[in-house]
Amino acid sequence: MRLLIQRVKSASVTVEDKIIGRIDAGLVIFIGIKNNDTIHDAEYLANKVVHLRIFTDAEGKCQLSALDKSAELLVISQFTLYADCRRGRRPSFTEAAPPAVSQPLYEKFVVFLKNFGLTVEEGQFGAMMLVSINNDGPVTVILDSNEK
Repeated sequence: MRLLIQRVKSASVTVEDKIIGRIDAGLVIFIGIKNNDTIHDAEYLANKVVHLRIFTDAEGKCQLSALDKSAELLVISQFTLYADCRRGRRPSFTEAAPPAVSQPLYEKFVVFLKNFGLTVEEGQFGAMMLVSINNDGPVTVILDSNEK
């Protein structure tokens, strides 16, 4: 399971000209799921995200976590995080899990995040989405459950 996390001042996700998720200061979390990922990967990464110290304290140092800041979270499914661009000019997505595998893990990941008591908004799994991000920093971090 792979996450691309961006610290934001605000963000929203729109499907068919309707905003379906919106957050103020917090994190946008793009999640890619591959074929052999499990519920343990989802739980591990949810725990890692909320405790990751990527928010600044009064001295401007990254000492605070999403839990410390009561940050809002916006979760977006994104199978393209498993794009393989080593051959040719068209990415291959063979490592990305099909929806029957990835959607339940995506949903479980969201539940794990909500269990920490933070506000969690979502995109729409499998939909074409317009994601608007006001990146803060910019701060962008990649987490991969295979790199524990």
